[in-house]
Formats: sequence, C-alpha cells, structure tokens
Amino acid sequence: MLRLCFVFVLIAAAANAADMLTGRIKVIDADTWEVGGLRVRLHGIDAPELDQTCEDAHRATWSCGAWVTHVVRQNFGGKRAVCMRRDTDRYGRVVASCTVQGADAGEMLVQVGLAFAYRKYSGDYIADEDRAAAAGVGLHAGKVQAPWLYRGQKRKVASKGCDIKGNISSKGVRIYHMPGQRYYARTKISPVKGERWFCSPAEARAAGWRAARQ
Repeated sequence: MLRLCFVFVLIAAAANAADMLTGRIKVIDADTWEVGGLRVRLHGIDAPELDQTCEDAHRATWSCGAWVTHVVRQNFGGKRAVCMRRDTDRYGRVVASCTVQGADAGEMLVQVGLAFAYRKYSGDYIADEDRAAAAGVGLHAGKVQAPWLYRGQKRKVASKGCDIKGNISSKGVRIYHMPGQRYYARTKISPVKGERWFCSPAEARAAGWRAARQ
C-alpha cells in the first residue's frame, strides 16, 4: 500500500512538472509573454491591444495600448517567471498563471490598472479591478474601451470590408476619410471618442459625417 501511494505521488509530481514553465520574460504585449521559448497568454486578464487608443481625463486621445506594453516591458522584461499551464488557446498559446519574484503577475497588472479582469474566462481578478477602478489608477484614470470589445469591433470591420474612417476633428467636425485619400493612413479611430468605421460614403453621410476634402 505504501509503495502504491509513493507511485501516485511520483505521477502527480511528474504531471505538475510538465505543466510548469520557467524562464526569462520577453514581453510581446502586456498580457502575452514569451517564457522559456514558449508564447504564454496570461490567465484571467486582458490588456489593451498595441494599436488601441484611449481617452484621458481631459478627453484627449492617446495610445494607451502602446503605453501599457511599454510599462510592462520596463517592469517585467528580462525577469524570471514561473508559470503554471492552465490551457491552450485557439492561437496555440499556452494560457498560464505566472509569478514573478513570488508575486502573481496577473494580479499585479490588474491592481495598478494596466489590465482588466477577463471575466469571460475567470473571476480571479474581479475584486482587484473593482478596487483599481474605484481608485482611478492606470487606465481607469480616463476612458477606455474593453480590449475584447475593441478586438470584436476590428473583426467586424474586417469581415464587412468597412474601411471608411469616421473621424472627429479637434473642433468637433465629423469627417470621413476614404482609402487612398491624403490623410487616411494617419487618421486613427477612437471609439471611446465617438469615432467609427463606415461601409459606404452614403452610410457616413446619413450618420452626419462629411467627406474629407483631400
């Protein structure tokens, strides 16, 4: 009986070892890291996409996705992580809970307002997000679209071919830009500001936008 228990202990230890990843962190974006040569999606959190914009307390648009990634890279890049595998996502990434210097990385990111609790998949960090939002720290100091909603909107635009950019100028003028026009490439769309994509010029005009002059 004792020998049988010992065998079970060895099997459990081997299973845990197979699910554990360790290594130096290379930050791909705020919630996606490379650890020990494997792409890891941090469990239970979601952070703004690299190209995502937000609105600050003064209603000015800023590149919150790039900022969050930069801050995470500065604070975690090169440090050693210990990660426990939980799943594999549809992109083939390992979904894992990671600790850095003994602290839960996901928890730290949510607590300081660099990421949100990914409530669709986990309830682990909801209380941390609620406290961060109440304190107005990090992203909660302004207005930000939930990353999963931002990605959903981008997929919808791509699937419909709706590539006309409905921009709102600093003077509040609603202007739509067609692909190929002079300022199309540099025009950024911020949904939190009320800007949007259109599928046709007629749709844009009906919504109150006018055509860009060049």
